[in-house]
Parts: sequence; structure tokens; C-alpha cells
Amino acid sequence: MVKVGILGAGGMGNVHARQYRKMSDVELSFFDPLPEKSEAFAKQWSATPLDSVEQVIAKCDVIDVCLPTDMHQDAGLRAIASGRAVFIEKPFARTFEECRQLIGAAEDAKVPLMPGHVARFFADFATGHRLVKSGAVGTPAAARTRRGGLAPMGSHGWFRDYERSGGVLVDLAVHDFDWLRWTLGEVKHLYSRSVGIQTGSGPDYALTTLTFESGAVGHVEATWMDPGGFRTTFEIAGSKGLIQHDSRQNVALRTTLEGGKTFADGAISATDDPYFKQLRGFLDAVKNKTDVPVSAHDGAMAVSIAMAAVESAKTGKVVVPERV
Repeated sequence: MVKVGILGAGGMGNVHARQYRKMSDVELSFFDPLPEKSEAFAKQWSATPLDSVEQVIAKCDVIDVCLPTDMHQDAGLRAIASGRAVFIEKPFARTFEECRQLIGAAEDAKVPLMPGHVARFFADFATGHRLVKSGAVGTPAAARTRRGGLAPMGSHGWFRDYERSGGVLVDLAVHDFDWLRWTLGEVKHLYSRSVGIQTGSGPDYALTTLTFESGAVGHVEATWMDPGGFRTTFEIAGSKGLIQHDSRQNVALRTTLEGGKTFADGAISATDDPYFKQLRGFLDAVKNKTDVPVSAHDGAMAVSIAMAAVESAKTGKVVVPERV
């Protein structure tokens, strides 16, 4: 049995607990400072409530950080210092420098560290990545993504606190920054514009143009201003075809090749849960002492791109993302 300790019994803590409960080799504990959340979480997931972050770290083999973003670095560093394998929900940390510190600590301690970029595990996104890498649509030239709905709140409204969450670019667009970098390669430079409609919340809408080292161009749209419900889309155009995804369509992924031939792929089944695949992959890597499915370096670079977009939106200038 592997002893997993979840820090944070909020939205993502519950999502992760649901997946761990499908795993026969996991013994689940957790900590949350809010008594009402703790009681409900323990009952729903048959998880053992512990009294502090320190107690979770002391009693568990694997620490799963599902706290607000501004608490990721501190919790991660404490777990790493105790020699624990650590999973941290995206975004990896609030700033790029915090990501660097987490990576350095994990390398020194020689412990597994993985950021939670679950978009890679969604069937349509995984299939789109595979099609591009296999050359199915030729040389990628242009990409476009859209992700959003209405803003989440979180405990005490922390999502609406820009200093804590980083706003729509750091919390939401980071999914697509990671997926596009994974699929198309390193970002050479970017330009971003954003709009905020609520005081203190930072941007609620952002549009970022990425120029990749390959010469490809990507447009990333992220919004917390869509009352129609959560939606994801992407489109990648290459020299031999076009891949299109829209989560609101019955057939969510279509590929159109030269000559007009179209085929559908990537539909997700009820048993093919991306969160399960992500967490199972992490635990298997820890158990087998192999590389984790998503590297800490990748998590840091996603934050670097997001922070560069924040800077560009503020200054109106083209910005080059920092490298790990």
C-alpha cells in the first residue's frame, strides 16, 4: 500500500480523492484547515483526517498538493525536505522563481516531483498531440486554443484574488501554454492583451500570441467571462491538414487532410478518466522509480510562459519567456 496525503479538501482535492478511491493500493489521508470541509471530505472519501500539514508529511509516502496556488511552493518544499514524492496541482507555483526553487530542492533531495498538467491526459488533447508528432498534418504552422467559462471562487474567493491565483493567464491559460509547448516546441517570444472587469481580480480575459522557435504561431484565448458553461477548443493547421477540437460538439475531434478527407478520433469513454490516468501514472513512476509523466521542468516552463504573458499584457511589449 502507498500512503497518499492530500493537502487541501477543496475542488481539486475532491477530484483527486475520487481517483485515489479507484486504486486498491492507496491508503488516503488529508488535511484541510476548515472543519466543515474536513468532515465532509473524510465521510465522502473514507479518508483519514490529520491535524496539520506537518502530520500529513510525516505519515504519508506521497504528498498531493491541492492548496491555493500561492501555497504550492511552501507545502512542496516542506514535503521535499522530508524526502517525500510530491505531486503539485497546476499551476506548479505562483511565480517562475518559486518553480525553480522547487526543482532545485527536488534535485538535491533526489525525490520525484510532478506538476499536474491534466490537459495532456484528456483523450482529444492527447490524440491531437500524437497526430502532430506523427506528422499526420505535416509541418505545424498555426495553432489556436480557447478555454474558459465563468470564474471559480475557491475558499474565501481566493481565485478572485489576483495575488493568490495569478488570474486567468496563470491559472487557466497555463493549461494551453503547456499543451502547445509540449506539442509545438519552445516559445521564442509572445505578445498578450488582457481585460479585467472586477477590481482586484486581475484579468478575466486574455488573448496571447505565441511565436515558436519552429516558426509556428499560436493564439491562446482564456476567459472567465463566458456564462455559457466551460468549454475547450483547439485547432492546429499544418502543411498536410487540420486538426480541430471542440468540447461542445458530439464528435469533439476532427482531422481534415489534403483532398478533403475527414475522420473523427479521440472520443473519451466514461472509464478513461484523465485525472485517474495522470495520478496513476505518477504513482506508478514513484513505485517503479521511473520518470514521472510530466516533468517539473515542463511545469516551470508553463508558468514562465504565463508570467511572460502577464508582463506583456501589462507593458504592451513582446516578451521572451525565461528558461529553466
